[in-house]
Amino acid sequence: MTKEKYLVKWRGTASKTIGLLKTIYASKHGTVGFLILLIYLFMAFFGSSIRPLDTTPKPGQMYLPPSIKYPLGTDNQGRDTLSFIVNGTFDVLYISLVASMVSVILAVLVGSVSGFKGGTVDSILMYISDIILNIPQFPLMAVLSGLMRLTDVSLAMLMGVLSWPSLAKAIRSQVLSLKERDFIEAARLLDLGTRHIVFTELMPNLMPYIAVSFALAMTYSIYNYVGLVFLGFVPFRAYNWGVMINHAWVLGAIYNRDSILWILSPIIAIVGLEVGVIMFSRGLELAFNPRLRK
Repeated sequence: MTKEKYLVKWRGTASKTIGLLKTIYASKHGTVGFLILLIYLFMAFFGSSIRPLDTTPKPGQMYLPPSIKYPLGTDNQGRDTLSFIVNGTFDVLYISLVASMVSVILAVLVGSVSGFKGGTVDSILMYISDIILNIPQFPLMAVLSGLMRLTDVSLAMLMGVLSWPSLAKAIRSQVLSLKERDFIEAARLLDLGTRHIVFTELMPNLMPYIAVSFALAMTYSIYNYVGLVFLGFVPFRAYNWGVMINHAWVLGAIYNRDSILWILSPIIAIVGLEVGVIMFSRGLELAFNPRLRK
């Protein structure tokens, strides 16, 4: 491909991306969701420099109310609660993103091949999907996490490997509908091959659905990760949101008016992130589906 063709292709991609962002920005849901996610991304990458983790116990400052110095108050050891929230953001975002990516990639591969090939291949892949779907996923994750020494990456991989079947079934149904279209029939008559048809003809038409599904898969991954950490099935760091909830719960923070903000802070952080992802996914839906904008 010549330099001019590369330039034309890059300009086309940039134009489509800018158009997509403008459409998301025009949606109130998409704009709010995008801004919320930007805040969390800022905390994940720059928050620790602005708000270093407070690890020094200060017995005389236990359960202080919100103030300019401590916007979210302090915990049972007098440490800055906000510093724990800020420093715990990266782990949640990183693991949920990797898990969602693994889940979506597997779902796209299985769903597209199953729907396009049909026959025996379809039956085998859907049979495997049904088996995984019928196994309670969170208990299985908890058991496997407890038996194995998992790193952040391996934990995210495990979460992704166990959460793809439902999305694969949905993508399969989309492919079954698309493969009856004229442009797919033309590609078949030209004998372009399965790989070309799936990745060049089908995939661009599946991208809107895949993008929205990726955002929704993140919400599932966030809950799973925080839940596993809260129950103590995976290695954790003291500033993890799940650990904060666990410590506050065990020490009875929910029953003490002075300490209620300690347990509410990580819960609010989780809910805020979930709301941001869901609202942004709504913006993606509006961007990819013009009929919803009417």
